[in-house]
Amino acid sequence: MNKRPNLAAVAAAAGSTRRRDLEPVPAPVPPPEAREAAGPRTRVGTKQIAAHFPEEVAWQLRALAVERKTTVQNLMAEALNDLFAKHGKPELAPLDRARGPA
Repeated sequence: MNKRPNLAAVAAAAGSTRRRDLEPVPAPVPPPEAREAAGPRTRVGTKQIAAHFPEEVAWQLRALAVERKTTVQNLMAEALNDLFAKHGKPELAPLDRARGPA
């Protein structure tokens, strides 16, 4: 004998409040003009670069960003530009000057 309850029977007996007759309605997509007016999409044209380091590295990087009143993004851009300069490559990583000194 199966000891598990039939959940469909339990739900029917309990009078489920779940509405099954409604289909989900997708959110309306605003026209391109409205999307542009909402503000710039900062990730357009960018690519994420990731690496794994010990947890202490992440904490130290965040602490340095706080000390320098900037962002981790700006610190990473500065570090990449230093690496590029060291190897004679153009410094392409953009710094967000509005977010504080890098």
